[in-house]
Amino acid sequence: DAFQVGFAPGGWDNLTRYFQRRGFELALAEKAGLVAQRRQGQGFYDRFRERIMFPIRDPRGRVIAFGGRVLDDSLPKYLNSPETAVYRKSRCLYGLDIAQSHCRTEERVYIVEGYLDVMALHQKGIRNAVGTLGTALTADHVRMLKGYIGPSGRAILVFDSDEAGLKAAQRSIAIFAGELVDARILVLPPGHDPDTFMRQFGPAAFTAKAREAKAFMPFLIDAAIERHGLSMEGRIKVLQT
Repeated sequence: DAFQVGFAPGGWDNLTRYFQRRGFELALAEKAGLVAQRRQGQGFYDRFRERIMFPIRDPRGRVIAFGGRVLDDSLPKYLNSPETAVYRKSRCLYGLDIAQSHCRTEERVYIVEGYLDVMALHQKGIRNAVGTLGTALTADHVRMLKGYIGPSGRAILVFDSDEAGLKAAQRSIAIFAGELVDARILVLPPGHDPDTFMRQFGPAAFTAKAREAKAFMPFLIDAAIERHGLSMEGRIKVLQT
C-alpha cells in the first residue's frame, strides 16, 4: 500500500480503451510513456502488460513513471517508462518520497539497486533506503541525497555481490569523492541481494553488516586482492590497481 504497487493485466489495449472512454488524448499518453504507436497500421497499444507495476514518484509523492516486472521468465524481466519531460532517471530515486524524512533524521541513506530491494528494507523497518532505478548512480543523485543527509551525513551503497554489483560500487567512488560525501560500501555475502538477505537473516543482521561497511580505500584493496590474488604477480597487479 505504501508504495502503491499494482498490476497491469494482460491484453494490448486495456489502458488505451480506458483513456479513450474518458476522453484523454492518446498522443499525450504516449508522451507519458504509457502507450506506444503500433508498428503496423494506426493506433496505439499498452506499453505495460501482465506485469507487477511499481509507480515511480517524485519527492512530493507525485507519480512520474512506472516500472513493470513480469511474473514468469518472459523478457525483458523489467520494463521501465522511457524518459519524459517529468522523468529523468539520472535525477530520480525510487522510494525517496517515503525515505526523505528518515534520511534527515538519521543523517544516513542506504542506496540499493532494485524496487524489491528498497521495499524489503522498508518492510523491515529500515526506512532510509532508496533505489537507483536500474541506472548508474549519478552526481545529481548524490547531490540530491546530500541535501537530505546533510554535510556530515553518510551514504551506504548496498550492491549485489556479483561482478556487476562490484563494478557499480567501484564506479560510484569517484562520484561521492567529487561531491565530498562520506560514503561506505556494503558488499553482501555471495548469492545475496538486499531482498534475499533481509528475508533470510533479518534487519538486525543487516544493520550489523552495515556497521562493517568499508571505506573506499579498503574496499578497493580487498576487491583487487579478490580479483588478482596474493601471489607475487597478483600483488604487483594489486599495487598497480
